[in-house]
Amino acid sequence: MTMPEFKQLVDELKKDVQEIELDELEKMQANGEDVVIIDVRESQDSQQSMIPGAVAIPRGMLELNIDQVTSDKDKTIVLYCGGGSRSALAAWMLQKMGFRNVLSLAGGFKAWRDKHGK
Repeated sequence: MTMPEFKQLVDELKKDVQEIELDELEKMQANGEDVVIIDVRESQDSQQSMIPGAVAIPRGMLELNIDQVTSDKDKTIVLYCGGGSRSALAAWMLQKMGFRNVLSLAGGFKAWRDKHGK
């Protein structure tokens, strides 16, 4: 069970993090927009299934390995996890590292799976 302090922390951080809805992300992909999508779930989860076009970097390795995906501080980056909490934490941290266009997918992979059934 999630500790109430974790939920409180995530709720507080989400005030400083922009979320994106799945439909908006899919429009960006369909329009060929230059966006990096990062799955921050643990590797055993991302190995089972990922949003098409995503790159897997587990949350615990993101700050260390973000430069393997991009070092462009203006690049649009969409992060997702299982439900949207860890990706909000990850987005907040990337913002602290100077990335200016970081988004967290509202509902995370669950939203994608609910829509696409995979």
